[in-house]
Amino acid sequence: MFIIPADPIQGMVGERATEETIQSIRQELGLDKPFIIQYSRYLGRLLRGDLGRSYWTRQDVLTTLLKRFPNTLRLALASMIIAILIGMWLGILPTLIRNPSISFLVDRLTMILATLFISTPVFWLGLLLIFFFSIKLRLLPACGMGGGEIKYLILPAITLATRSAAFIARITRTAMLEAISKEYIRTARAKGLPEWVVILKHALRSALIPIVTLIGLDVASLLNGSILTETIFGWPGIGRYAWEGIQRRDMNVVMGSVLFGATVFVIINLVVDIVYHFIDPRVRLVERRVFL
Repeated sequence: MFIIPADPIQGMVGERATEETIQSIRQELGLDKPFIIQYSRYLGRLLRGDLGRSYWTRQDVLTTLLKRFPNTLRLALASMIIAILIGMWLGILPTLIRNPSISFLVDRLTMILATLFISTPVFWLGLLLIFFFSIKLRLLPACGMGGGEIKYLILPAITLATRSAAFIARITRTAMLEAISKEYIRTARAKGLPEWVVILKHALRSALIPIVTLIGLDVASLLNGSILTETIFGWPGIGRYAWEGIQRRDMNVVMGSVLFGATVFVIINLVVDIVYHFIDPRVRLVERRVFL
């Protein structure tokens, strides 16, 4: 941030400001000091839980992040629900079909769709959805949150969920194909259990480990990587706040957003590790052996 050539003060005061005014504001914000002094002061404030104040608004960065976090969390959770429902269904579907030819065809089609969605740029998909559903069909609002109505959430949630759904579909498909080749699945089928019971109760549980891992990483990435989506749809979350900080060269906002996102990422990965304990008996067995 300190080596970026643009001057945040120049952007604040405009081109007509005098050099005396610029230097006065720079001194007020402490930007006239050497890098090492600015950095040590920032670390000192950080240890006290102080992320500083925005150069532009003079508002406390941490307070603004906490205020905007529920909006980003709402968008990320809605996107993750859509991604899980679509992605896991597409990944499981080929294994539910007993006819080999039809199963192979469905498997190829779902993987082509997944590859297509992964390759689609988020900003292009968002603009495409706005063009069709907001401008042409006038069914859904193009931007903002309104009064918190669900219709404002649909387009950004779908835009953010598309890539995650594709990744979940691919990892679910791979994990399910590996699971149904196991001996206990053949035993369950030999006992005459219905196919949906074999797949959804036995095979899916075995395949959950890599799926849960990906979902945990996806939730963290959705919370931290929603800059484009929030900017396109005017969603007042952390991603848009970080983008505004980047545009304004507001170092406290950008660094605060990165640190906040990193903290969220670590917490979510910790939660995923705890979930492992409940869905995988092998983890509990290893823990017992370690403690014994």
